[in-house]
Amino acid sequence: MKKSGLKWVYWLSALALLIVLQAVLRDWIGAYYYQILILVGINIILSVSLNLINGFTGQFSIGHAGFYAVGAYTSAAVVVYGGPALQPLISFLPAMGQNAVVLLLGLLAASVAAGIAGLLVGIPSLRLRGDYLAIVTLGFGEIIRVLILNIDAIGGSRGFTGIPQLSNFFWVYLAVLVTVATVHNLVHSSYGRAFIAIRDDEIAAEAMGVDTTRFKVLSFVISSMFAGIAGSLFGHFTMYLHPNSFLFTTSFYLIIMIVVGGLGSIEGSILGAILITVVLEAFREFGALRLVNFSILLVLIMIYRPQGLLGAWTLSRKKS
Repeated sequence: MKKSGLKWVYWLSALALLIVLQAVLRDWIGAYYYQILILVGINIILSVSLNLINGFTGQFSIGHAGFYAVGAYTSAAVVVYGGPALQPLISFLPAMGQNAVVLLLGLLAASVAAGIAGLLVGIPSLRLRGDYLAIVTLGFGEIIRVLILNIDAIGGSRGFTGIPQLSNFFWVYLAVLVTVATVHNLVHSSYGRAFIAIRDDEIAAEAMGVDTTRFKVLSFVISSMFAGIAGSLFGHFTMYLHPNSFLFTTSFYLIIMIVVGGLGSIEGSILGAILITVVLEAFREFGALRLVNFSILLVLIMIYRPQGLLGAWTLSRKKS
């Protein structure tokens, strides 16, 4: 069978598995572990997308929570305010089909809005490097959060309520597969070679004719779009959004995920997202000592595995 045919087989098999798991998983593991599994999936999308900027392109962005928030609130607003107008047009579909169409509309709006936000931030700020870029992206994340606090149409400081629950295990892990496949294919393309050249030596990349600003902005926009998709899935699972869910500490947790897993490794991003999400939840019972225990764990990892648990290891590199 041709390679393209095998890919279709893999995708169809994955879709079938997701459908089966969606049908039985919640009753099998319970609502609590089901919710943790959803949060793990959302964090995988966020960490893999952030690694495209920080790990593969070598920039230092700490404003990912801002794009996450843009996607979440945009999708919620589109569905809540635009959903009723769309309903007559899709009334011929079964309830599950109607929900799928509305969610896909929200996901599209979230990715576009977050991508535009990434472009607006990226064009002026990605001419900066290092700490200066980090400060700009951190400031952007806080600007977004403060703006949300002052927009009554999306709940302001009260939070956005009345969001329909359209997201579930199937949609979250389908988005995980799409994110991982997209970033993997991008990194192993000519664009990916440009990203890695910028990371390794930006001056040398410019000397070789790489338009470094263009590629850095492209990396930023793509990463932002996936962060927006993660925000949409989060909002439509929790059915409630509040600006406190998108504090700058959220961006720091995402950076911890990719550093612990390994910068420049998609597999490392996945492992880091799973580990940090589960550990934070497991340490919840320690109350005030939760972050102390978490910090000790991070210190131990940085001492004994400073390059991350997987370093720059990838499955494709192992195969080669």
